[in-house]
Amino acid sequence: MSTGTTTARHLGMDWLRIGAFALLIFYHIGMYFVPWGWHVKIAQPIDWVQLPMLATNSWRLPLLFLVSGYASAALFAKLGGSGAFMRSRSARLLIPLAFGIFVIIPPQPWIELVTQHGYAQSLATFWLGDYFRFGTLDGIVLPTWQHLWFVVYLWVYTMIAAAILAWVPAEARAKIADGAARWLGGWRLLALPLLWWLLLLALFPNHDETHALVDDGPSHLHYLMPFFVGWLLRVRPILFEAVARWWRLALAVGIAAFAVVAAILCLWLGGAQPPDWGRTAFDIAHQVQGWTTIVALVGVADRYWNRDHPKRAMLAEAVFPFYIVHQTIIVVAGWYLLRAGVAALPSFLILVAATVTGCWLFYWIGRSIGWLRPLIGLQRKAGRV
Repeated sequence: MSTGTTTARHLGMDWLRIGAFALLIFYHIGMYFVPWGWHVKIAQPIDWVQLPMLATNSWRLPLLFLVSGYASAALFAKLGGSGAFMRSRSARLLIPLAFGIFVIIPPQPWIELVTQHGYAQSLATFWLGDYFRFGTLDGIVLPTWQHLWFVVYLWVYTMIAAAILAWVPAEARAKIADGAARWLGGWRLLALPLLWWLLLLALFPNHDETHALVDDGPSHLHYLMPFFVGWLLRVRPILFEAVARWWRLALAVGIAAFAVVAAILCLWLGGAQPPDWGRTAFDIAHQVQGWTTIVALVGVADRYWNRDHPKRAMLAEAVFPFYIVHQTIIVVAGWYLLRAGVAALPSFLILVAATVTGCWLFYWIGRSIGWLRPLIGLQRKAGRV
């Protein structure tokens, strides 16, 4: 296999991106049921739901950044320069972000304020007044980008990549990419990124993600790594050889690490007071599970999913519109379910049905109306890049 960039599309990475965003939707449905804080909660949260949620918690967001890094590198190669790449990424990310903040997001903080803070104003009054206060209301920052923080971070990371590529000569970029590919070759693809995450854990043991961009430095250090590994996978596909060799071991280690996470959680749920080492063991196992699972999933995608399907292109296009709207649908539907006192199992089934239906309608309507396409993250029908 060549060490240089290839123009061939890796369909397995397309499927991995589709699957990662689909998983995110189900994860946010699960947030309605777990005891963790969220915008709207079922009246009686269910402790055991934390187990399947934690099974994905350590790798679902880094995986999104990895597949986004891969897709960004492919787009950069297609556009052929930093300027065109920055313009394209800004249009495709910032326009939907603004649309989301102004139009899609407001029902989420309104429902949180109504259900958890005793807010008494209507949605219309909130939307036209309090939402644009550019301050806080009962501790909630308004206006807000909520789940679209990922879009903000992704735009920043792509701008960083474009700036570096514009500043570094092409010959030097090739040498750096070759060196990075050698550095991450073989077993080091498993070990070195994981060691980076463990170092961050040691340096910032008490950091909680803020998703506020400017005060979230450790999170940026955490997510930039998979973003640039994804980029490197695209520009130096020889790294897939390391993935192919080690993904099965990575899968076994990931499963074993999650067994540690699940066992400690079960002890806590059973009322056991965690000793000092319990929190540390939990956090280390959580990070080990995260990176090894990502390597395993890339290996599965490379080995089994690198093939086309008539629906692949449509699903790949639908991913971003689904992401933009899905959480608002979940929160609104959850609010109605909470008010109606619906039990857990029917609530889950209704949330899945409502979210899937609402996302498809949002996508199909938006894609068919020319001026709406850029607002939901789709290319214009004419003059595509």
